[in-house]
Order: sequence, then C-alpha cells, then structure tokens
Amino acid sequence: MEARAYLKYARISPRKVKIVLDLIRGKDTTTAMAILKNTPKAASEYLIKLLNSAISNAEHNFNMNVSDLYVSECFVCPGPTLKRIMPRAQGRADRILKRTSHVTMAVKERTE
Repeated sequence: MEARAYLKYARISPRKVKIVLDLIRGKDTTTAMAILKNTPKAASEYLIKLLNSAISNAEHNFNMNVSDLYVSECFVCPGPTLKRIMPRAQGRADRILKRTSHVTMAVKERTE
C-alpha cells in the first residue's frame, strides 16, 4: 500500500524540481526531510510541504507506521506554460516562458 500526494501548478520549472527529487528518491522519510531542509534550492520549500502531506496521508488514511515510511516514487511533469512578452530594442519583443510543474510523491512502508 502506498500513500500519494500531489502538487499541481507550482510556479517553478520542472528542470529545477527534478534535481532535488533525485536526491530524495528511495530514502526513508526522516532522511529525505533532513536532505530537503539542508538543500539550498527553491524547490526544497515546495517538496518539504509535499513530503509532509504524503506522510500525513499515509498515517491518517492508511494507518501506516510513520517510522517505516520511505519515498517510493517521486517525479515531476511540466504543467501549463505562461507566455509573457519582454520589450526589446527597436520595437521588437521577446517571449518569456514561465514554466509550471506538477509534482507527484508516493511513500510506502518498508517491509523487511
């Protein structure tokens, strides 16, 4: 049994989130939380909240033991891209792409 948590429409690029997700994949939740709290990346704030949500879902919805949980699956998908215009010289305009992310995190109980 696994508990999932989703973060949709986060205003951060999926490329930046993927770097931090690769650090915590497969780790137990206490280690993953320590890694996230000590990683100086913008995505860490989003992922701390998401990990807490997944742990709470496991505890309250599935009656799992919190001390046995580990991050079994975590991935990021691109969300919709906001297109903005930046004025440039001689009346031209450049497009700025403000990317969004959909992050999924699942935790499972470790069975040994």
